[in-house]
Amino acid sequence: MKASRLLCALILVAATCVQAQGTAKPVAPAASASKSTMPLVVAEVKKVDMEKGLIVLNHGDLPNLGMPAMTMGFDVADKKMLQGIKVGQKVKFQAEMVGGKATVTELKPAR
Repeated sequence: MKASRLLCALILVAATCVQAQGTAKPVAPAASASKSTMPLVVAEVKKVDMEKGLIVLNHGDLPNLGMPAMTMGFDVADKKMLQGIKVGQKVKFQAEMVGGKATVTELKPAR
């Protein structure tokens, strides 16, 4: 009896593993990563709009948002972060989803 239960359990596990091998899942954001544990991402500034509080960055992967490298616009949490930032400059930043929008929450010049 125990042997047949064990055999059934092994077959079920094997079937699940075989099925899961062909299943591709989208990259999910790292939900457990806190801001302090995530490294800053290097990017190049493509556009700065002080009035709208917007910055366009050509950035590397953003693991906490599940985003691959790309060029895109971000809102900024505080427009003061854009002071002194110029097009073509290399920066380091962190972004989070705020109100459904990707928002830069930390920004500093890269050295």
